[in-house]
Amino acid sequence: MKSRDINNISTKQYLSEKGILPVKDRGYYGMYHSPFREDHNASLKVDYNQNVWYDFGTGEGGSLIDLVMKMNKVTFYEAATMLEKEHSNLSLFSFHGNNNPISDIRTKQEPAISIKKIQALTNPALIDYLKERKINIETANHHCAEIHYLVGGKPYFAVGFKNDSGGYELRNKYFKGCTSKDITSAKIGRDHCQLFEGFMDYLTFLTMKNWQRSPVDLIVLNSLTNLPKVKETLSFYRTISTFLDNDEAGKRTVEELKTFCKEVNDQSVFYSKHKDLNEYLCRKSEVKQPVKRKNTGIKR
Repeated sequence: MKSRDINNISTKQYLSEKGILPVKDRGYYGMYHSPFREDHNASLKVDYNQNVWYDFGTGEGGSLIDLVMKMNKVTFYEAATMLEKEHSNLSLFSFHGNNNPISDIRTKQEPAISIKKIQALTNPALIDYLKERKINIETANHHCAEIHYLVGGKPYFAVGFKNDSGGYELRNKYFKGCTSKDITSAKIGRDHCQLFEGFMDYLTFLTMKNWQRSPVDLIVLNSLTNLPKVKETLSFYRTISTFLDNDEAGKRTVEELKTFCKEVNDQSVFYSKHKDLNEYLCRKSEVKQPVKRKNTGIKR
């Protein structure tokens, strides 16, 4: 029995059997209240086509077996056994001459997302996706790559943004995930740092400014759960400009930053009627021309 056989069980079906239904169902994906924690925002996404899940509140995600392990706080072996019992009609572990079938799954298990090729952005679908998000394509090419990867043996492709661990944040029209969770940083020795929640917000800011890179130090969290990794680093800056989402988590993070940073400039006041900076750009009927002076914040 290989791991992909286990993960052929529908994650949507598994959650439904547990009485967990999507708050929003878009046909090809659903948004759920996270079953792991208190979650009022339905921040757990299940991609029905790729049969993977991602919790935007914690930055965690993976395949069905990962979900079962986390929901039930059990080991891989225990989770596999639970699935075998609940879906015995699939004959998940019926191998002749295999004395330890679950051990076989563990040793042959592949990562939830396996990268196969990295290249420059050329795929028309990805270019169209970035254009829909109003991102300058030259800017995107400067900071991103086209990533071809496998999930459960099936091939997919996405816009990839590299993090400090060498992994990638992955985005396309239908999927948001990552190969490994970490920050992305760029330091040029300034006493001012820009802090972005996600890389799409960073690309949005550069597009609005018509810049190829920020003139000050930069940290893209790629998830608010990565904030503890950079607290000490941020405390040394004279000024922090934040570009976080306009939600409860974003506001809490700004208040937390104010407890240990010298000066925090919350840039979300300039896009207060929108979820985030990218939505602000997408919904503007006309984007103002960038000012020549290198203002590192947003100007109305």
